[in-house]
Amino acid sequence: MQLTRLLRSSLFSSAMMAAIATLGFATESAYAAAPMAKTNAPGFYRSMLGDFEITVLSDGTVALPVDKILTNTTPEKVGKALAKYHQQAPLATSVNGFLINTGSKLILIDSGAGVFFGPTLGKLQANLKASGYLPEQVDEIYITHMHADHIGGLVDGDKAAFPNAIVRIDQHDTDYWLSQANLDKATGDAKGSFEKSIAILKPYVQAGKLKPFEGDTELAPGIKAVASHGHTPGHSIYKIESKGQTLVLWGDLMHVAAVQFEDPSVTIQFDSDSKAAYAQRQKAYADAAQHGYMVGAAHLSFPGIGYVRKEGKGYAWTPVNYSPLP
Repeated sequence: MQLTRLLRSSLFSSAMMAAIATLGFATESAYAAAPMAKTNAPGFYRSMLGDFEITVLSDGTVALPVDKILTNTTPEKVGKALAKYHQQAPLATSVNGFLINTGSKLILIDSGAGVFFGPTLGKLQANLKASGYLPEQVDEIYITHMHADHIGGLVDGDKAAFPNAIVRIDQHDTDYWLSQANLDKATGDAKGSFEKSIAILKPYVQAGKLKPFEGDTELAPGIKAVASHGHTPGHSIYKIESKGQTLVLWGDLMHVAAVQFEDPSVTIQFDSDSKAAYAQRQKAYADAAQHGYMVGAAHLSFPGIGYVRKEGKGYAWTPVNYSPLP
């Protein structure tokens, strides 16, 4: 009788173990079958500059055929430079905006592409909200230049996406891109660029909220526009200073880190004046390397901020070390 009970107990235990093993296997298989998410969401990156809070806002990325659009080089040289950094064309290229909270003003530098560059861009507004701010809170918007991937986010349909903001742009750019005469004589893609610029700025012009400036100008305490004309007629960079710390935002002074730091002479088809753009890039690189301040750029890989150092005949880029806290 005792033997019978032991056998039954043993058989029961074996059955239970088999069932548990089967259940475990089934559970493991179910987890392994979960669909792949296949997305990243960088959103925003926040840090402090003295007393200023800096929030980098991702507008998304766009795949650029950089081997075809970079100039004063060859596709072979571009491909070799990209491969050195385990990259290839078309290159996923970031579009970054920069939000500065000075404590008294909320200032956005560049607005992203809005709906003008397809579904992979136009995320700046959502990431602004995710970062804890609302479009209505933005006091001023400083534009580096009037290409659509920098001004497209200013509008939502035909309305101002930032209803309370004053927009500041160098007069050379507004004179060029908002000119009806330039639109009338333009052809092809160039005509479209003029049409977009006029439509995008229209609600701000009508509301009296477009306030151009000219050249080197202090726009707010601690924030200065610095003329760097070349990429466009009025391209500007912005120098931000607080408590002895400096951040210079380059706009489109450069586009492809893997290529243009090592060889600053490489230009891009989008330059209005490639020689002037190259000269401004050389000047900015040298100044950043000499003084060791932080820089940020619209198309450097998100969050697009870091430091430049001289290396050989060219320069090298060191991204900021990630920190979960500002």
